[in-house]
Amino acid sequence: MQIKQLFSTFVRFGIVGALATVLHYGLYYLFHFFMEVNAAFTLGYLLAFVVNFYMTSYFTFGSSPSWHKLFGMGGAHAVNYLLQIGLLNFFLWIGVAAVWAPLPVYIIAVPVNFLLVRFVFISKKQ
Repeated sequence: MQIKQLFSTFVRFGIVGALATVLHYGLYYLFHFFMEVNAAFTLGYLLAFVVNFYMTSYFTFGSSPSWHKLFGMGGAHAVNYLLQIGLLNFFLWIGVAAVWAPLPVYIIAVPVNFLLVRFVFISKKQ
């Protein structure tokens, strides 16, 4: 993949990722008033994942969604979710307020997620 094309893909991934992250955080923020923090984080993650999958397929990588890609992205996101929930609990444990704890999680997890998801969507094209 050419550098220009890789950069363009990364920018589109960034846009989709930013929108999915804002959606996830917004849902988490609303849900954390009504349920336990880990449950709120998980429910927000799952709902944002559905939106993220379709946006990643069509916009980021210009491909059609498929069951194969859904399971591949689901596997990548399962790893990402475990990383995020572990980091969330770490930041809560060290005293970061529940309302702010997801923010440093995203800073760490988003680049890892790009590499995982890119592998799922690009590996079959090449």
